[in-house]
Amino acid sequence: MKRFSVEAPDSGTRARCGVLRTPHGEIHTPSFVAVGTQATVKAVGPDDLKKIGIQILIANTYHLHLRPGEDVIARLGGLHSFMGWNGPMMTDSGGFQAFSLGAAIEHGVGKIASIFPDEVEAAERGGHLKRARQGQSLVKITEEAIEFRSHLDGSPQKFTPENTIEIQRKLGADMIFVLDECTSPLHDYEYTKRAMERTHRWAVRALEHFRKIADGRQALFGIVQGGAYKDLREQSAKFISELDFDGIGIGGSVGRSKDDLYRVLDWTIPLLPEEKPRHLLGIGEIEDIFHAIARGIDLFDCVAPTRMARNGALWVKDAKDFRINITNAVYKADPRPIVEGCECYTCQNFSRAYLHHLFTAKEILAMRLATIHNLYFLESLMRQVRRAIGEQALVELAADWGISLGRMSS
Repeated sequence: MKRFSVEAPDSGTRARCGVLRTPHGEIHTPSFVAVGTQATVKAVGPDDLKKIGIQILIANTYHLHLRPGEDVIARLGGLHSFMGWNGPMMTDSGGFQAFSLGAAIEHGVGKIASIFPDEVEAAERGGHLKRARQGQSLVKITEEAIEFRSHLDGSPQKFTPENTIEIQRKLGADMIFVLDECTSPLHDYEYTKRAMERTHRWAVRALEHFRKIADGRQALFGIVQGGAYKDLREQSAKFISELDFDGIGIGGSVGRSKDDLYRVLDWTIPLLPEEKPRHLLGIGEIEDIFHAIARGIDLFDCVAPTRMARNGALWVKDAKDFRINITNAVYKADPRPIVEGCECYTCQNFSRAYLHHLFTAKEILAMRLATIHNLYFLESLMRQVRRAIGEQALVELAADWGISLGRMSS
């Protein structure tokens, strides 16, 4: 069975609509992959996700390995059975958690908000953001493995290209990723090059091990690295593309600013096979989504919509940065839904005033209702994007959202 097919390329950009086939159903792309770190999308259940229209989830290998353990999950029927989700699912490799416990601590950077150092510095100057605290790495990276200590009990742990395949095999997701070394925007060229080359060697090891134990049900994605260096990204894209992966992820540092992110995609995507799905790891802001899809991304995951929801940041189209802070006093007696005409459960039944009350009273329901809205808002946008690509109108849709896709470099 052919896993992925391109159905409708957009003539004005590199965007394309496609269908990705898995043992648990089809995914119509471009698609947002909702993050279910510990076998749950925080604050909502599988029934909510189905009603929202979420097509696919990604769970976290690192966290599930530490608790409850892949053997427990395997004995209970795998992730789908364990968490009551019967749709398509991915798991990551644990490489980003090594980054979080290592370089991210050393350099004071993270995946949300502070991943772009130039924007962090500007926000710091304006008093809008506090840089992540720097400290000592908790990770040791060798040619053999990533060594770390559990954040739960301090026990020594080791991830290798082979055992992360074994762990993900037991977790049972439809699509899994190879182990990679995720670099920081503050790593220099030489370190980024060494990390990329190590990622390549790990990719070969992981693929060889996967072939030995594969049963034909799981798909394996390789990961392109190389930081924000053009020659390294091109070298990595070519190397990973030549291996027999079912799909390709784009990971690691994507530079010091969003412009760097777009350049990384411009360098990388033209070198990737047209017939394989492309997954952008960890990016999920509205503006970035448009730019990534226009450059040919099929899948992307990010905790942004759910994390922001839990902090009272609700997505709307006609607002600065596409969000309002529902905890602001201006919404205390606002009778309107979050978004007029939105068909999500929250907007159909509750007012901004009620959401404001729930957040200020610190009621648990606040997080569920906010998360439902943000996920529905993003999934609704994905449906608009797929329709626009089919109608050759993605540039016009982006402009309607106040986003200029501009000219993409080659």
